Amino acid sequence: MNFSKIKNSWFIIPQPNPQAKLRLFCFPYAGGGASVFREWNKELNPKIEICTVQLPGRENRLLEPVFNRLQPLINALGQAILANLNQPFAFFGHSMGSLICFELACYLRRVYGLTPVHLFVSGRIAPHLPTSRPAIHNLPPTEFVKELSRLNGTPTAVLENRELMELLSPTLRADFAVLETYTYTESAPFSCGITAFGGVEDQEVSQEELLAWKKHTISKFSLQMLPGDHFFINSNRRQLLDLLSKDMMLYI
Repeated sequence: MNFSKIKNSWFIIPQPNPQAKLRLFCFPYAGGGASVFREWNKELNPKIEICTVQLPGRENRLLEPVFNRLQPLINALGQAILANLNQPFAFFGHSMGSLICFELACYLRRVYGLTPVHLFVSGRIAPHLPTSRPAIHNLPPTEFVKELSRLNGTPTAVLENRELMELLSPTLRADFAVLETYTYTESAPFSCGITAFGGVEDQEVSQEELLAWKKHTISKFSLQMLPGDHFFINSNRRQLLDLLSKDMMLYI
């Protein structure tokens, strides 16, 4: 599929739709790229335009320097996204993507007075909660690959390919460094609603950790638990998109 870009290399729209009433920005998990979401537009209401976020260090931006801290990434992304906020917009992020879209929403509200109509977070503990999980971004190669295998988000064929892992590891390590060095700064709750999604069999994020996202909105909050592990957004995409469509009907 030939993707067409909006404005710059940070964003890709699989199917541009000038008649859309809402733009949904989709933020990938650690190591993931815009292609994670490239089929979503086929299963969502045609009044919703999908805009996938392409971070440096992957896919068509593979050779660009990666970010290993969140705040510089947010500063760059906040500048890049501004021209594309010319219509109502919502954010969806999975795992690392949830943290990025939350902090980006904080940045846009603080700097420009802009807020998404809805924030969809998935497979990620609420940002104010401390994590007890050990850091992995500095592990030796063999142990790092074992942790990636345990998380079940990287195909076995990729993990077993030494040359490919040498190419991809810097981006994966940088993404985990973004997560593992993050420090939450207290901020006011959003006026927009928040929907949190989780996998029933996810060993990384508990239902209680997802419920804690409620702290970050003064509007409607809901939690949706779906069958699957941490990567239920791939294994149970149809149900997830049905729920997303239902929530976004309020804004189109």
